[in-house]
Amino acid sequence: MRLAGKKVLLTGGSAGIGREIARQLRTKGAQVAITGRDKARLDAMRDEGFEAIEADLSNAHGVDALIADLGTREIDILINNAGQGVDHDFRVSLPDPDAVDACIYANLDAPIRLITALVPMLGRRPEAAIVNVTSGLAIAPRAGSPVYCATKAGLRSYTMALRAQLADTNILVVEALPPVVDTQMTARLNGNKMPPQECAAQIVDAIESDSPEANVGQVKLLRWAYSLSPALARRMMLRF
Repeated sequence: MRLAGKKVLLTGGSAGIGREIARQLRTKGAQVAITGRDKARLDAMRDEGFEAIEADLSNAHGVDALIADLGTREIDILINNAGQGVDHDFRVSLPDPDAVDACIYANLDAPIRLITALVPMLGRRPEAAIVNVTSGLAIAPRAGSPVYCATKAGLRSYTMALRAQLADTNILVVEALPPVVDTQMTARLNGNKMPPQECAAQIVDAIESDSPEANVGQVKLLRWAYSLSPALARRMMLRF
């Protein structure tokens, strides 16, 4: 897919992986509008020359408000990158059900709702794409983050089915599966973390090369391990 001139809507684009995707898409000549919740970060992106839309995607009202704001504008590429984690470990404390609901909505419901609203318009574009950012944890879940992992697994299944439905259309459906990336969400985690710039580069390359999946960094190794022994790959992750 030629990215120059493409009009992109990128959710969760004010920090982390999303911010780097936005920057790299712009170097390719794309016009990128990002969404986010933090005013200071949105202002910083505006200072860089991006259109930045304030949107809370953790509930239906916020998603519908974004869709209304978009109106009839033309979009060539929708990148569902926004997401959030939630503490849900009974070994530590009793989880907060309201926080769980917000996580599920932001990570799974919101992308589906945006896709449902935008597919008719995307279908009228000469060339279009939907990119859903899931996680390597969609394949091998981590014991300490069951809700987050479940939402990413759900979005992965949805993406695979959506790709089959849109196979004979002009809409490319891409799933990006990052490993642990050095972002605010992973600040409390120890171990090796991929720089967000490198992660973003591999996702942008997948879009540009019309690849259905971007198995980023160590996720390639995880996929290989999973192909040999799904049970072993899951046990490796479920230890943590």
